[in-house]
Amino acid sequence: MVNSSAARRETQLKLKTSQEYRQAGFAWVGSLIVTLALLMSSYDWETQAIKPYVGVACIIYGVFTLLQVLLTLLIRRDIRVRGEIHGVTRALGYIQILSLVTGNLFLVPAAFQLIQKRKSPEYTLAVYTLLTQIAVIGISAINLYKPYVADTFLTGMFILLAVAAFDLFLVVLTARFVRRRQVPRRLAWVAYPLLLTSLTGNLFALALGIILLVRIRERDNPAVAGWEDVLERLTRNTTAMLGLLFIAFLFSISVCSYVTFDYGMAVDNNYSLILQPPSLAYPLGTDNFGRCLFTRIIFGARISLIVGVMSTVLPLLLGGTLGAISGYYGRYTDNIIMRALDVLYAIPGILLAIAIIAAFGANTVNLILALSVGAIPTYARTMRANVLQVSTYEFVDAARAFGSSNAAIIFKHIVPNSLAPMIVKSTLTIGGAVISTSSLSFLGLGIEPHIPEWGNILKLGSTYLETNSYLAIFPGLAIIALVLSFNFLGDGLRDALDPKMD
Repeated sequence: MVNSSAARRETQLKLKTSQEYRQAGFAWVGSLIVTLALLMSSYDWETQAIKPYVGVACIIYGVFTLLQVLLTLLIRRDIRVRGEIHGVTRALGYIQILSLVTGNLFLVPAAFQLIQKRKSPEYTLAVYTLLTQIAVIGISAINLYKPYVADTFLTGMFILLAVAAFDLFLVVLTARFVRRRQVPRRLAWVAYPLLLTSLTGNLFALALGIILLVRIRERDNPAVAGWEDVLERLTRNTTAMLGLLFIAFLFSISVCSYVTFDYGMAVDNNYSLILQPPSLAYPLGTDNFGRCLFTRIIFGARISLIVGVMSTVLPLLLGGTLGAISGYYGRYTDNIIMRALDVLYAIPGILLAIAIIAAFGANTVNLILALSVGAIPTYARTMRANVLQVSTYEFVDAARAFGSSNAAIIFKHIVPNSLAPMIVKSTLTIGGAVISTSSLSFLGLGIEPHIPEWGNILKLGSTYLETNSYLAIFPGLAIIALVLSFNFLGDGLRDALDPKMD
């Protein structure tokens, strides 16, 4: 009886710790939600008929979702009976990879994780690099249904396809040669062209290229070994990686839209296409000026990302510097800095932003500054608390004994060891900055009205909620997805940087 209970507990522990099982379960749930959404949108209530292309997509998604449910059950059975996943079950993952043609970003990562028994963080990053590139190609290819495309469209698509082929080759290389904490030196030649492909805006390619070079050149550095553990914990977190995938996709499509999308469709009025419903040519419909809503959301992502990131980086640098100085010197310096920041902290951030924009005008630069000023005190307080703790460690006393200057001690020894909470906080607050950006634009106090930005698009669509609700639903969903992605990534970084999570 005792042995059977111990065996059940061991089996439950294996199921909880199995990355393949957790990701397979997450994949079929996410895919089922997408399938149900397609099913609801496949019926045209006006004509009382099923939209053919949406109905076919719904059937294909449903088939792959059922296959994923089957794979999840097989993985569960294998772990319970054999203690590990059977080779036949892993082989079925190659069939699930075919879901790549449907753009199902829930199933494809689970399939790549299933087919590889020993997975390194580099392999996971290579997979997400490929997925990001394919997602950008798929979204850009929708422009083929439009009446006309950008002059650089064919050249841009050719470059993106060539980069995707290289990324696929990279997945094979990392699966075959890279093992945990072991990167062959002969793979150094791959890192340089990989960094070159990051010019498409693929953040995964940039991160993987840097990691390969660091792993090859600094393999015996204990500091690098510590960050390897963080990277491994992060890549095992499915929700964090999917959140980062959406962020990387938006960043990449924002860069590639310069060559694959026509900006005129986002800003030029076309009164012959006013308030068109979603179709192949205009996937999200058109607004009251005949502008393509799909194209406007793509170009609007650029503004939302720039403002969200910059309004987080500026207070991170300024508040972090003030907090480090305050925490290290203490006494009068601490009182002067923190009391001044307390005055700033007492003013509600959104009201301060409105006052600054009202005084200096509504444009992108003023919006970034307005959102940054109100966030400085929170970053300063976080850094101050970290510095107060780190400054008591022995290596700081050793640095003083060796005659290091105060500036060297602060920025070379204390600040690098206080960055982990700041990184997590900044990631979590970018989502709030995106919401604030959209809110101010909705109120007419953010980005100029003629520029495609998600808040502006949402404001325009809110006047057509009863007749053309899609004009407000799609930009609203885009804002929700981006904020959730940053929150998922922030939670994943918090867990990865916490050594207690091992």
